Amino acid sequence: MDAVFKALSDPTRRDLLDELFREDGQTLGALEARFDMTRFGIMKHLKILEEAGLVVTRRRGREKLHYLNPVPIRLVHDRWVSKYAEPWAAALSDLKTRLESPVEKIFEIYIKTTPERLWEAITDSDTRSKYQFGNTHIADWTPGGHYEMHNPKANGMVLGEGENVEVDPPRRLVQTMRALWGEDVKAEGTSRVTWEIEPVGDSCHLTVTHSDLREGGNDQIYGGWPMILSGLKTWLETGEVLTTPGSLMYS
Repeated sequence: MDAVFKALSDPTRRDLLDELFREDGQTLGALEARFDMTRFGIMKHLKILEEAGLVVTRRRGREKLHYLNPVPIRLVHDRWVSKYAEPWAAALSDLKTRLESPVEKIFEIYIKTTPERLWEAITDSDTRSKYQFGNTHIADWTPGGHYEMHNPKANGMVLGEGENVEVDPPRRLVQTMRALWGEDVKAEGTSRVTWEIEPVGDSCHLTVTHSDLREGGNDQIYGGWPMILSGLKTWLETGEVLTTPGSLMYS
């Protein structure tokens, strides 16, 4: 976490994160126009944020887009804040999420595990329930296969469903997603979730991209990812279940 604190210690880097929070997926040129600083200076600060995992980039044609990655901040929260001020922090986090209006959200995390074990944790229903709020997944893990999300305490309700578009173990999984746990989220229609696993030494770099989101759409659709990925990392590295606001929903 030293890299995260170092990155956040500089006010310009915090301002850059604020800009990406305000509008995700900006180019270097767009960010440069908002600061009284040279292009090289902005690139230097973005590099430090990328190295800390707070910013991730994606190519769109000839453009390089920058996205805010909230997972490292969530890990800091889970380590210290939740024990002392969870109700307040959760309320502020919810307010932050409601103010966002993204079309695509990107989350990344490093986990000390093998690609095979990480893939199993993503696709095994019992393991999935350990870090995704107790939810189980009934799925046909083949291209075109259907999946459903359930919770033992949800009175038989199907909480979500979709199709496994691409299944390439242990590297890549692409799924459509339709949330069904309430009329408000049903109205959001179908989005897409892409899991990408890249081995890095004795660890894995996991990137989750949630796309096809409606601008200004319901934040329940994507707001749980930092908690889910934090829980996944904790489970694989320690074998323990991480308590989050999401995991308490059906407790």
